[in-house]
Amino acid sequence: MTIVLVTGGSGFIGSALKKEKPEWIYISSKDYDLTSDYYTRGMIRDHRHLDAIIHLAGKVGGIKDNTNKQAEYIHENIKINTNVIHEAYKENVPRVLSVLSTCVFPENIKSFPLNEGDLFKGPPPESNFSYGYAKRCLHVMSSAYRQQYGVDYSTFSPSNVYGPDDNFDSTSSHFVPAMIRKFSESYHGDTLEFWGTGKPRRQQLYVEDLAQIIPLLLEKHHTNDPIIVAPHENLSIQEMINTCLKISKKDVKYNFNGKLEGQLRKDGRNDMLMQLIGKYNFTPFQEGLRKTYEWYNKGE
Repeated sequence: MTIVLVTGGSGFIGSALKKEKPEWIYISSKDYDLTSDYYTRGMIRDHRHLDAIIHLAGKVGGIKDNTNKQAEYIHENIKINTNVIHEAYKENVPRVLSVLSTCVFPENIKSFPLNEGDLFKGPPPESNFSYGYAKRCLHVMSSAYRQQYGVDYSTFSPSNVYGPDDNFDSTSSHFVPAMIRKFSESYHGDTLEFWGTGKPRRQQLYVEDLAQIIPLLLEKHHTNDPIIVAPHENLSIQEMINTCLKISKKDVKYNFNGKLEGQLRKDGRNDMLMQLIGKYNFTPFQEGLRKTYEWYNKGE
């Protein structure tokens, strides 16, 4: 595909994708307000003859922000997603590939790891309830437009993404950047506090891996399946903290406050992904975390 537009182009994933595909068109919220159908339509009309849109834009945050701002998350994401899909269809864009999240999947199912067929087997987790449903609606809308209008609109669901250029803000970041910030700002003898109990397990996806996989999905993913993009490793929060403790070489201790535990598991199978793109060697968490920790501290 020659003319590809990326929404959320200045965001975390968009910035990594730009390094892989600098020839694509990258749009940010500073360019167009995608909560407005007028400006979304203007974005597409300003870039005529698009072969595809990769839709990464949205309001995202960590567990605390998701829990405290449920209305904001569903309101903004529903508007953005609806405008992008509908205006793309109206302006004859034949291909849209949209990012979801593993937060769209049910909190409670019979067995883990999850697979794509589990999507509607229960509600998303309470801590990400509004965000999860907004992303589910994006998948439903993509599938509905595919079915009714014959357009090639599909979705994919990455696990937790981390890496350089992530959001390290103390109030809205995800776990890995928040952890890196805590260790980086700690002093000898400190005791660091973390949410929950340390027992939940997560698949952490290095952002450069995702940036390499997205173009492959654009080329090869042409079904209604919300393809899960996740590494094989499924580590507990405590295991990740211990890895960061080792990398940081800080003489500190840590404890858990027992609050906002989050889902115990939400790991997904990557079988369908591997069938699509072939074998892929994901960056081991220890290696990706070391690169991200070193990147963050060079910027201090």
